Amino acid sequence: MNESSDKATGTLFVVATPIGNLKDITLRAIEVLQACDWVACEDTRHSQRLFQAHGIDSKTLALHQHNENQQAQSIIDRLLQGHNVALVSDAGTPLISDPGFPLIQLAHEQQLSVVPIPGPSALIALLSVAGLNTNPFTFHGFLPAKSQQRIKALEAWLPLSGTHVFYESAHRIVACVDDLLAVFGATTPVAMGRELTKTFEQVFRGSLNELTDLIVADRNHQKGEFVLAIQGQKADTDEQLTPEQRQLASQLQQHLPPKTAAKVVADHYGINKKQVYQFMLDAKAP
Repeated sequence: MNESSDKATGTLFVVATPIGNLKDITLRAIEVLQACDWVACEDTRHSQRLFQAHGIDSKTLALHQHNENQQAQSIIDRLLQGHNVALVSDAGTPLISDPGFPLIQLAHEQQLSVVPIPGPSALIALLSVAGLNTNPFTFHGFLPAKSQQRIKALEAWLPLSGTHVFYESAHRIVACVDDLLAVFGATTPVAMGRELTKTFEQVFRGSLNELTDLIVADRNHQKGEFVLAIQGQKADTDEQLTPEQRQLASQLQQHLPPKTAAKVVADHYGINKKQVYQFMLDAKAP
């Protein structure tokens, strides 16, 4: 393989695999998976479909969220014995909202060679076609499952700047989009990737209000795996807030935390909370 100069110990390869279309795998990834002594899979049965498609017959073992703390040391022992091991997840790049962190951490502690074999990633796939500003962007993985905690996490992004990317599951997508709408407002730019690279791939770009209409209108749009990206808007809040709204915001921020004061003003006048919050931040700026 010629990937490591260390002859005494094995190399741990972190291999990205397709997120849907089995052809989305690099020649190098196939070569490494074929040559490794072991492949640590998130689900060995799931990975077999990919292996069969590309003639990979390396021995496999399971490493997933329920056993990774225990299994990691076993894999380290194999590496110390000179075996080469590849780490793959069910789809995409390992450790990006997938198992593997304890193993990688232990490998570095043991000063073992850890080599990335780059390839597919759902968040990068969406950003490449979203037409949103990616300089900078922040990846959040999966948001909290419960609405109250999710809203709290979203409010921490205020005032919304840059682009924020996250994953969401089918059974939470409707509630999640409702929370996005409540926190960021109807006109906020958003991109959604659903079932990327798969048969029913869907890419949407528009406003949060338009995304809500799309998802609610057809239950088929609520199925699959989702990646969403939210982009901050630079708005002149002084022009959007009336004098009365600005006056109330200025008075309340003397007595309440900015986010609380912004919510009170927004609820009172039926306006976008982030606009009020940004106005208060701008007013405090030197």
